Amino acid sequence: MTGARMVLEIRSYGGLRAVSPGKVGGHAAVFNSESADLGGFVEVIRPGAFADALRRGRNIRALYHHSDLSLLGTTQAGTLRLREDDTGLAFEVDLPDTSYGNDVGVLVDRGDIAGCSFGFRTPPDGDHWEQRGDKLVRELLKVDLVEVTLTHDPAYRDTTVARRAVEQRAGMRQWLETYCPRKLWLETVCN
Repeated sequence: MTGARMVLEIRSYGGLRAVSPGKVGGHAAVFNSESADLGGFVEVIRPGAFADALRRGRNIRALYHHSDLSLLGTTQAGTLRLREDDTGLAFEVDLPDTSYGNDVGVLVDRGDIAGCSFGFRTPPDGDHWEQRGDKLVRELLKVDLVEVTLTHDPAYRDTTVARRAVEQRAGMRQWLETYCPRKLWLETVCN
């Protein structure tokens, strides 16, 4: 897609758990489950949505709270392991022996961090939009996975990236600026 923009989108889910000392895991995404309202639409992730991204072997990062300054692991180094299972996008990360890695481990053990999130870009053929009664539904069929994130605030409603997905789909910049002024956890990138 030369010259076209693909937006980095963030989605959040619960389900983080300590796997063993120094490791955490869970599901960064769940299949066939309708999201909360994301600003005029709901979203459903279909099985296989991550398959191409995982097959390509691109380096995917595990972060704390979407911060590049808090790198927890990477697929390239083998400290982040990802796979699709019947539930969704499963992951396991070896926490680094660093101050924030140890802090994250303690916060997971205490239950303060119990959620997961993932960042992705949607290729042109990666989603399908459909009006179902009074509900607009976006099905994610294929995504380019960028990151998985451990977060203390996995509420889907607070995932402000929905603002960009609506804008991209419906050209609603004015509406979004008026009704959704909150800062996004989002980057716009060009290929």
